[in-house]
Amino acid sequence: MLLLRSLARMRLGLLVPVVAILAAALAYLWDPLPLKMLRNATFDQFQRWHPRDYKPVPVRIIDIDDESLRRMGQWPWPRTRVAELIARLQDAQAAVIAFDVIFAEPDRTSPKAMLDLWQASPSVRRQMVRLPDHDDVLSQTIRRGNVVLGFGIEQESAQRVVPDIKARYVVTGEAPQPYVHQFSSAVTSLPLLGAAAAGNGAIAFFPDTDGVVRKVPLLVRLGDTLLPSLSAEALRVAQDARNYTTRTVPDKGVGLADIRIGNLLVPTTPEGEVWINYTKPVATRYIPAWKVFAKEVSAKELAGNILLIGTSAQGLMDLRFSPLGGVMPGVEVHAQMLEQVLSGGGLNRPSWAGAIETLVIVCGGLLVGSVAVGAGAMLSLSVFTVLLIVLWASTWQAFVAGGLLIDATNPSLALIATFVFSSIVRHLSSERRQRWIRQAFSRYVSPNLVTHLIEHPDALELGGRRQQCSFVFTDLAGFTTLMEGMDPGAAVALLNDYLDRMIAIAFSHQGTLDRIVGDAVAIMFSAPVPQADHQRRALACALDMHRFATQYANELNARGIAFGQTRIGIHTGEVIVGNFGGSTIFDYRALGDPVNTASRLEGANKHLGTLVCVSEATLDGCPDWPARPVGRVLLKGKSQALAVFEPLDPLTVSGSDLDYQHAFDQLRAELPDARQTFEKLAAQRPNDPLVALHLERLRTGKTGDLIVLAEK
Repeated sequence: MLLLRSLARMRLGLLVPVVAILAAALAYLWDPLPLKMLRNATFDQFQRWHPRDYKPVPVRIIDIDDESLRRMGQWPWPRTRVAELIARLQDAQAAVIAFDVIFAEPDRTSPKAMLDLWQASPSVRRQMVRLPDHDDVLSQTIRRGNVVLGFGIEQESAQRVVPDIKARYVVTGEAPQPYVHQFSSAVTSLPLLGAAAAGNGAIAFFPDTDGVVRKVPLLVRLGDTLLPSLSAEALRVAQDARNYTTRTVPDKGVGLADIRIGNLLVPTTPEGEVWINYTKPVATRYIPAWKVFAKEVSAKELAGNILLIGTSAQGLMDLRFSPLGGVMPGVEVHAQMLEQVLSGGGLNRPSWAGAIETLVIVCGGLLVGSVAVGAGAMLSLSVFTVLLIVLWASTWQAFVAGGLLIDATNPSLALIATFVFSSIVRHLSSERRQRWIRQAFSRYVSPNLVTHLIEHPDALELGGRRQQCSFVFTDLAGFTTLMEGMDPGAAVALLNDYLDRMIAIAFSHQGTLDRIVGDAVAIMFSAPVPQADHQRRALACALDMHRFATQYANELNARGIAFGQTRIGIHTGEVIVGNFGGSTIFDYRALGDPVNTASRLEGANKHLGTLVCVSEATLDGCPDWPARPVGRVLLKGKSQALAVFEPLDPLTVSGSDLDYQHAFDQLRAELPDARQTFEKLAAQRPNDPLVALHLERLRTGKTGDLIVLAEK
């Protein structure tokens, strides 16, 4: 039977890591947004640690920066000024001029447009009508060649607009349309400008949910019409190429593998995007536009370059979040992508990356789970740690050496989850064994003592230590008489029920059972584990016991069973606590006068008429606890009187008994009015034991608050 139970526990222990692995694998395959964000954050961190080295390639940004706006006027500039800028760049023999700008509306500064605003004379109107339209001037300049215009794309639009497409497409494998990003319409430059351009490309970024631009598409589509991006068109026109050649992965339904643009083969994601491996900011990448107008840039610096015209001006708000942290102008995204294609060293998330990551989750999880369930803590932790180190070192090496994006974060989370759950299973199994031991020994020893010994095996040594502790002693009045008057079995059952409830109350306050002697119980606080609030715990425990014992006695008395009242004494002091006995048997207890004093206080109740007595030493640790002074009690066999109090129940009283305190103060001061005050108080409280006690003492001629007890 034990063997079968062990096998069942072993199967359950192995089942938990398998379930954890399956859950982790399913979550990975589902790929919810939080996992995507973690994966992207890992790739970003890799780039921060190892950004792409900048290599000078013929790609520059003609920057419409804040200084250019200050010198040349606010944006938008007149189209004639834009035409002048293009002409200067064409004259410098630029390979291509690509605009990260959309000229969607006619120039408002054209002569005809201005006539609609001015109240000019007929002669002035005739002269201005003869002036060339600014958009015509720009169109003629663009027509000189090598200019690519940008257009925007929209996801939802009632009117479908398709830009003027200059390129052709050659398809290898499946048609790319089902895989690339789809849009419904475009925001194009003016038709005469688009027709004059050598190419038109989509200014399209698809930031992830955190706003970071990590990939740039080479192709998008409107309906079934493929459209190139601005970067792709810049590469095509720069090579004077006509075609884009798309190639899909041999396995159907996966997506694109790469796109050939002229002589350049560009690996892509299945959606036709390029992962950008960013460099740190490089000042030489930018040429301020005003310098071109001021002829401070030589033709040699521009000849043969792909020139991207965009803006870094803060007011024009064309800013994007970078994986390296911070923001950058949107035009730089195009520039970095072009640099990467021309110089190599880009990023690639291979199609087999997901399979590798899933394999790590399953195989690594089985290894971690089986070791965590079956081996010791140090071995399982070592295997888990080594596996994580190998995983992260491998993915880092793949990134540095080949620009491969392999996710280590999500497999690591899966391994962590498997390790945690497997460790929990092992811990629960160990805890189950400890709980069995604790439950078995708790029937003989106080539970908190068992817990302490399990956590501190070194405590199982003979000897003791000095410690401040609080003690609660209880005794049941009249139980011997009850035993004589009823069936012993029934009396023992009543006693066991009573003791069980009393001890449960003590344990609920983290008290330690010191001993049971017949119907008497001794409870110790602040041992074996020190408790800073042991005085308050002891007093609260005593009052809980008093409430229960009173209710229990009343219930039995109502049934005709003469069950007596419980007397309780509470005291605090320094004792020696530890294991006493010999090599054969231990007895964990406290030795010292405070133990005996607590027992004497319990016995003093029958002489004082009270049911609960607490010493000043205990009450000092409960400064806000309401209590009534009994007096200075000289216990039998003691040479010094002890300040004793009757604690009040905070659940039934809201504060101190002021009337009693006033009478007691007169008694303690030995004032002649003390007896008269107690006489009045006794008339009001005929059942108050302390009032009756002091009144009787005053009637017999005794004064002051010293009470000498001749008996225990």
